[in-house]
Amino acid sequence: MKRTATALVAAIAASVLTIPVASAAANSSPQSSHDSLRDRVNAVMETGETVGALARSTGPYGKQRSATAGVSDKATGEAVRPGDRFRIASASKTFVATVVLQLAGEGRLSLDDTVEDWLPGVVSGNGNDGSRITVRQLLQHTSGLFNYTADFPAFTSVDGFEAGRYTTWTDEQLVAIAMKHQPDFAPGTKWSYSNTGYILAGMIIKKATGHSWQQEVTHRIIKPLHLSHTSAPTTQTHIPGRHLRGYSNFEGSGATIDVTEFNPSAGSAAGGMISTSADLTRFYQALLGGHLLRPAEMKAMKTTVRAAEMDEVWAGARYGLGLMEVPLSCGGSYYGHGGDLPGYTTRDGATADGRRVVVLATTGDGAADLSTEHARNKLIDGELCS
Repeated sequence: MKRTATALVAAIAASVLTIPVASAAANSSPQSSHDSLRDRVNAVMETGETVGALARSTGPYGKQRSATAGVSDKATGEAVRPGDRFRIASASKTFVATVVLQLAGEGRLSLDDTVEDWLPGVVSGNGNDGSRITVRQLLQHTSGLFNYTADFPAFTSVDGFEAGRYTTWTDEQLVAIAMKHQPDFAPGTKWSYSNTGYILAGMIIKKATGHSWQQEVTHRIIKPLHLSHTSAPTTQTHIPGRHLRGYSNFEGSGATIDVTEFNPSAGSAAGGMISTSADLTRFYQALLGGHLLRPAEMKAMKTTVRAAEMDEVWAGARYGLGLMEVPLSCGGSYYGHGGDLPGYTTRDGATADGRRVVVLATTGDGAADLSTEHARNKLIDGELCS
């Protein structure tokens, strides 16, 4: 999911080193190439308004390090733990895109099929035309469809969230919100982030398989990879097991509230999943290691276009099919997908072969400027470049 343009955005045996992080105030030195994961997590906390943070960095030989800071629950003061679950928001898109690409590899659909081919009449009105939009364009954010979350009070204000946090939405209702608006541009002519495209992708998965996107993600990815702490809930409002509680004031629209309880149908295939840093690491290792997609489909996923809309946060960013490509300060680039929901932010990055993966989850709003965002990205870049 995306809040604003500036706030977007097989198991491997390994020894795990957990690093308890001191308070953010304990380290005020600038980041350098010698900074530890502890330092980088502290740097995120120092920017302010972050309640909790956890990071996991995995090297090419499976050696893993974890670092945490802050609290998982403001009411109890309980510290963040490396294995805490959290809402991954738009990082869900990579799972959904992987399923669509698997279906394409099986010949059950084509990336060049139109939305109208699969969902007749769903994308229509106000200049919207599903016969001109392809499945590929949905996954790459080049469809031109209005982003429904820009007209969705549950994501934009404290009052709106409180009124709608337990509401169950159908995918058809979410798409209908977008259909009230004219498209942003003609399909294929520009790039602009639109959660609407992934709601439609989830609907196409159901039409092609007879199963919901949640069932297909679970059957094709979660179970085979033994992602035991990852789930794709439908309407379950709580996060199971030990987890991070989220907090937000929705860009100052009211007092900061606990946003943990939330009906994920509002995000659906665009951002409804829950996971952990270890499970996300395993997912990216498997995906980029070539264990989930055939070469042709992996090539399609990594075929990117410029995403200039993201430059303020990720300079030079490009976007493929459910996968971002971001330049590294040390040369080359990394792949991943950020995720933002009120109170929760996920940032991740992996080398092209999946041998190095970094996952960061934070709660709270972060600083009002971009300092928290830049600190998160420096953590990903620093770990992958060190």
